[in-house]
Amino acid sequence: MTVQELLAAYARGETDFRRAKLSGANLSGASLRKVDFGEAGLLKAELIAADLRDANFGDANLSGANLSLADLRGANFGEANLSGAILDGAILDGAHLSGAILDGANLGGANLGGANLRGAHLSGANLSGANLSEANLRSANLSGANLSGANLSGADIRLANLSKARLSEADLRGAIIDRADLRGANLDGAKITGVYLDRAYR
Repeated sequence: MTVQELLAAYARGETDFRRAKLSGANLSGASLRKVDFGEAGLLKAELIAADLRDANFGDANLSGANLSLADLRGANFGEANLSGAILDGAILDGAHLSGAILDGANLGGANLGGANLRGAHLSGANLSGANLSEANLRSANLSGANLSGANLSGADIRLANLSKARLSEADLRGAIIDRADLRGANLDGAKITGVYLDRAYR
C-alpha cells in the first residue's frame, strides 16, 4: 500500500490498516485519528507531528520510526516495537505502552503523563525532561535510561529496573518505588519528598 492509497482510503472513512506494509513511509503531519495500524510494518516511517490520537499500534513494528511532536494521546502501543524510535516532544498522555519495546528510544521532553508503561522495555532510552507524572512504570526495564530532569511525581515505579539510570534533578515526589532496583543509579539533586522506597535495592 502506498501513502497516497492509504490517505485516500482514510478520507473515505476507512480506518482498518492492520498488517499494512509501510516501512519508510512519510506520513508526517497527517491526520489519522483512530487509525488501526495493529501489527503493521512501520519500520523507519516518518510520522513527525502527525495527529494519531486514539490510534492502535498494538504489536506493530515502529523500530527507528520518527514520531517527534506527534499527538499520540490515548494511542495503543501494547507490545509494539519502538526500539530506537524518535519520540522527542511527542504527546502521549494516557497512552498504552504496556510491554512495548523502547530500548534506545528518544523520548526527551515527551509528555507521558498518566501513560501505562507497565513492563515496557526502556533500556538506554532518553527520557530527559519527560513528563511521567502519575505514569505506570511498574516492572519496566529502565536500566541505563536517562531520566535527568524528568517529572516522575506520583508515578508507580514498583519492581522497575532503574540500575545505572540517570535520575539527577528528577522530580520523584510522591512516587512509589517499592522493590525497584536502584543499584548504580544517579539521584544527585533529585526531589524525593514523600517517596516510598521500601525494599528498594540501592
